[in-house]
Amino acid sequence: MFEFEQMVQDLSPYEQKLKEMKASLDVDGAKAKIDELEKLSGEAGFWDDLENSQKVLQQIKGLKNKVDGYEKLEGKYEDILTLCEMGNEEEDESLIPEARQLSKEFVDDYERLKISTLLDGEYDRLNAIVTLHSGAGGTEACDWVSMLYRMYLKWAEKSGFKTETLDYLPGDEAGIKSVTFQVNGENAFGYMKSEKGVHRLVRISPFDASGRRHTSFASCDVMPEIADDIKIEIDPEDIRIDTYRASGAGGQHVNKTSSAVRITHNPTGIVVQCQNERSQFSNKDRAMKMLKSKLLEKKMEEQMEKLAQIRGDVKEIGWGSQIRSYVFMPYTLAKDHRTGEEMGNINAVMDGNIDSFINAYLTWIHS
Repeated sequence: MFEFEQMVQDLSPYEQKLKEMKASLDVDGAKAKIDELEKLSGEAGFWDDLENSQKVLQQIKGLKNKVDGYEKLEGKYEDILTLCEMGNEEEDESLIPEARQLSKEFVDDYERLKISTLLDGEYDRLNAIVTLHSGAGGTEACDWVSMLYRMYLKWAEKSGFKTETLDYLPGDEAGIKSVTFQVNGENAFGYMKSEKGVHRLVRISPFDASGRRHTSFASCDVMPEIADDIKIEIDPEDIRIDTYRASGAGGQHVNKTSSAVRITHNPTGIVVQCQNERSQFSNKDRAMKMLKSKLLEKKMEEQMEKLAQIRGDVKEIGWGSQIRSYVFMPYTLAKDHRTGEEMGNINAVMDGNIDSFINAYLTWIHS
């Protein structure tokens, strides 16, 4: 029947695409690595070093997710071809809706897995540390930070990531002046790096009695959480450590002792702070990890700038530049200025539906 033949023809290019994806994911190599690591996990003394054993198990889980994702996709492709062949031979029109639905699911799944293959950066697999700062706009800008913070928490929850707040500074009247939080999970930094830059809001301000339109700005900084196997040396004489009392909205993250820690790296001027943990020692340890991540990020930026000069790139890397606008009035639109990706349903975007922007960015930087 024509409908089944057309579906098979439309899907035929994916046979080669799946072969290319299998090679790109190195599925065979991943299987061999899983076998190797599972043998290691069964050896005597494996659990003696709990920290290392957890890393090995996490690596096994990541590799299995990769292999399972590809094999499920390959199986779905074969199922569709079988269904179309059966429907065509028996001229059974009742199978057409099912075949169409499976085809759509296959293409969607393929695109999602394809995006994950673009996460090939050295630090993409790591957790992400995200800091939001209010910019020009006063109370309006602080409210904008709280909106972005909610957006990212919603996205993380939908994407299966865990989040934890590391530092929180409320606005004087409303909203948040700055907040630092961590997104935990496989490839968290690989996805979140697309959000680094300045985010612009245009709307009728709820804080303006005259109902005028306001433009506000907030910056988003994203860095990978430093892994133990990445060495960043810090001279103790190069840092200043200050303690202060934690603060937060509604009594959260507040204590009566000076347990919050701020570390200043004098050679670079980098400042990090943490108030999430209960003890000063824990906050200091967490802040030192953040400082190492920040220094690693600075090193990455310098490498990217050098690479851009060598290549003669016309593309702007966008470290700290305005990357996206969110317009609530006179029309509704969220638009990424790097990729041109846009979405008219601004409420959906603010509810964490930002995958299209992230995917467009990952495709853009690999083009």
